[in-house]
Amino acid sequence: MAIEIVITDLVKRFGTSAALDGVSARIRGGLLTGIVGPDGAGKTTLMRTLAALMLPSEGSVSVCGRDIVTEAAAIHNITGYMPQRFGLYEDLTVMENMRLYADLRGLDTGSSGDLFTRLLGFTGLAPFAGRLAGALSGGMKQKLGLACALMAQPQVLLLDEPSVGVDPVSRQDLWRMVQELVAQGMAVVWSTAYLDEAERCQDVLLLNQGRIVYSGAPAALTARLQGRSYLIRDLTGNRRQALTEGLQLASVRDGVIQGAAVRLVLKEGAPQDEIAALARRYRAQLLPTAPRFEDAFIDLLGGGPGGRSGIAEQMPAIPQRGEVMVRCRDLTKRFGDFTATRDVSFEVTQGEILGLLGPNGAGKSTTFKMLCGLLKPTSGTAEVVGLDLRRHAGRAKIQLGYMAQKFSLYGPLSVRQNLDFFAGVYGLTRAQRRERVREMIQIFELTPLLDESPDDIPLGFKQRLALACALMHRPKVLFLDEPTSGVDPITRREFWTHITGLVGKGVTVMVTTHFMEEAEYCDRVALVNRAELIALDTPDALKAMAADEALPDPTMEQAFIRLIERQNAIADARERAA
Repeated sequence: MAIEIVITDLVKRFGTSAALDGVSARIRGGLLTGIVGPDGAGKTTLMRTLAALMLPSEGSVSVCGRDIVTEAAAIHNITGYMPQRFGLYEDLTVMENMRLYADLRGLDTGSSGDLFTRLLGFTGLAPFAGRLAGALSGGMKQKLGLACALMAQPQVLLLDEPSVGVDPVSRQDLWRMVQELVAQGMAVVWSTAYLDEAERCQDVLLLNQGRIVYSGAPAALTARLQGRSYLIRDLTGNRRQALTEGLQLASVRDGVIQGAAVRLVLKEGAPQDEIAALARRYRAQLLPTAPRFEDAFIDLLGGGPGGRSGIAEQMPAIPQRGEVMVRCRDLTKRFGDFTATRDVSFEVTQGEILGLLGPNGAGKSTTFKMLCGLLKPTSGTAEVVGLDLRRHAGRAKIQLGYMAQKFSLYGPLSVRQNLDFFAGVYGLTRAQRRERVREMIQIFELTPLLDESPDDIPLGFKQRLALACALMHRPKVLFLDEPTSGVDPITRREFWTHITGLVGKGVTVMVTTHFMEEAEYCDRVALVNRAELIALDTPDALKAMAADEALPDPTMEQAFIRLIERQNAIADARERAA
C-alpha cells in the first residue's frame, strides 16, 4: 500500500472556534513535508489529528489507506509521533527511556537489542546510553525523542517543532537523520518555526487561521518575490534606526537587520523611490538581493508588524554616557567536578546589544544567571550598572530586567495577577503599579487574556507577557535568555521591534538565542563553547572568520557551525595529545 496521507475538507472545532477550517492536502512518502504558519494557525492541531490523537469535527483523514476515525489503532502502529513537549522521563537513562517506549509499543525488548543499537548509532547517542535523560543537552534530548518515535519503525513520522530550543549544530544533526529516513521512503512531516528549515523541505503547507494559504514547493513561493528584496549596505549611521524608518514607509512590506546591512521587501508593484531615498539619507548603497522563503512567508501573511514599539515610546530616554553597564572578569562556575563556565570576560556598554551564542550546554544560561545575581560565581567577578553582584545583588536587580528561557511566570496566577505581582516585586508605588499594568495590557494587547492562566495562553502571548513583566520597572539593563524560542517569525519581528526601540532609548541588552537571524541584530556576538568564550566580535566579522574558498559568504548559521566545529577539533586534538 502506498505511503501517503490524504486530508479532505478537514475541520476541527473547539467549542465555537475552528482550529482547522476546511484543510485539504496530500502528503507522500519519500518526501519531507514542512508545516509552517504563525502561532495559533493550527499546526499542532493538524499534527495531532494526523497521528489519530484527535478526531475531526468534519472531513476525513487517511494514513496509508487507513481512516483515523475507524482505524486509529492501526494508524498508531504505523506512525511515529514526536510532540512539541516530548515526554521523556528525566530520572531514567537514555537506554531505560528507549526500553520503556519499546514496552509501550508492545515490542519484545528482549529481542530488540539490534534495534536499540541501530537507533543509538543513528542518533549518535551510543556513548550516552547510561546517562540520565535530565542530564542531556537540549539537542541530545531531541535526538532521544526521535529515537523513541522511531522505535516501531514507522512508515510515517510526525515531528512537531523538533528543533525548538536546539542549537544550529544539533539542528544540523537532526536534519541529516531525517533526510536519511526520507531517502528510505518514509513520509516525514516536520512542523517548524524555522523558515530556513521549511525552505529545505520538498513540499510545504503554509497554514494561517486554520486554513492552507499555500501548498507546494518552497522555491515556487519564493519566486513570487523576484525583484522585491533589497539590501541597504555600507550605511553611515545607525542601521537599527534605518530599519525603523524603512518599516514605516508605505512601499515596504517587511524588513530585518542582516549583519551591517538592512534588508527590505517591497509591496507588490511598489516602486523603489522611497527606499532609494532612505539609502541616500544614510549615504548607503541600495542593491537588489535574492528573495528568501522568509520574505515570501511574511509577504503572504500580509507583512510584518511594522517598526513602532509602544513600550519604547512610553519609556523615557536614559542619558547615554558610554558607560560600561555589564562587566565580567574571569567568570567561572563549577558544579562539583563539572565546570559550566570557565574564565569568561567581556564588557557591554550602554545602548549596546550583545548576543551570547553557543551550543546547548555551552554555559550561556549559567553565565546569564550569574550576571543577573541568580547564581554565585565560583570565582571571578560580575558587575551590572557598576555594582558588584557578590556584594550588591539586591541593588543591582532593581535596575535590570530578566526574561528567563522558560518564562518565569506563575501558572496559578492569572495574566493580570502576574502583572500586578511583578509590578510589586520591583517596588513600584501603588499609583505607578496601576499605570504600568494598564500600559502593558494596552501595548501587548492582553485584554482578552487577563483572567487566563499563563499556562493556557498561546506561546506568542506568553512571550509578550514575560517581556511585559521584565520591563515593568523600566530597567537600564535587559537580560533575555532565548526569549523567542518556538514563536513564529512575525512574533519574533514584533519582539525585536520592541528591543531595537528600547536600545534607542539607551537600554542595554544581553540576549541568548538559537535563531541566527536574531544574532544579526546584535552589535557584537560572544560565542561560547565548552564553557569558554572562543570569539567576540560583530556578526559580519564572525562570518568573515568562518569564510574560505569553499564558502566565501557564509550565513550566520554556517559561521556558527564552522567556528564551533573548528574549536571542537582543536580541543579534541589537545585532549588526545594530553
